[in-house]
Amino acid sequence: MLYFKKIVNLSSNEWCVFIHGAGGSSAIWHKQVKAYAENFNVLLIDLRGHGKSKEIKTTKNYSFQMIAEDVIEVVEYNKIEKAHFIGVSLGTIIIYQVFDLKPKLVKSMIFSGAITRLNVKSRLLLRIGRILNPFLPYMTLYALLARIIMPKKNHKKSRLLFINEAKKVMTHEFNRWFKLTARLTAYLNKVEHENNDKPTIYIMGSEDHMFLEPVKKIVNSNPKISLNIVLNCGHVVNIEQAEIFNDISINFIRKLA
Repeated sequence: MLYFKKIVNLSSNEWCVFIHGAGGSSAIWHKQVKAYAENFNVLLIDLRGHGKSKEIKTTKNYSFQMIAEDVIEVVEYNKIEKAHFIGVSLGTIIIYQVFDLKPKLVKSMIFSGAITRLNVKSRLLLRIGRILNPFLPYMTLYALLARIIMPKKNHKKSRLLFINEAKKVMTHEFNRWFKLTARLTAYLNKVEHENNDKPTIYIMGSEDHMFLEPVKKIVNSNPKISLNIVLNCGHVVNIEQAEIFNDISINFIRKLA
């Protein structure tokens, strides 16, 4: 089973499950833990091959579904019947997959730096990355991608955190995740057309030049989905503008409690 950390708040019946992205770990939520634990029950998870789950071996076909099933196993092991799922970057895709497999488990979805569609720029970036992947050390490639996705000076803190966390990831695990990106466009097209009947909020940085515009288009098509754009902020709002992220997301959950 995946590594998890549980923080129980005896004054709340609400559970919040945090899902990090590729190359990260539950450590990227360090600016959320205190604020959330004061209001709700918290479950932090390290995905397969990441953080303290890095020794878990993969014995079947690697897929978004397999990763989501890992998450579902942890949630059900902790006897959580319904939860608010909070995700960042590629972690948002895992949450969509959890919703697809176990919709009753999901009470709401909160996405930071969400990946919803791939534009020309992001498809080209991933294609170049897959070409370079066999020839470059994975950390060189990861640092390059982080620099492109989070290029500005004010993105430095989140960029360095992602790079430092990626150093803890097993090389083969990074390669598996990266191979999944070849199927990303088809998967995202499928997800986009599924009926999302859960309260959903996107919290995106105004400087998230790769992923903000596609989110805007999805939000316009579904009245249950809302978007908050945080100014002077890049891909990882929960790190760069943690206080704003916490206020928006916690108030969102309170309204649903």
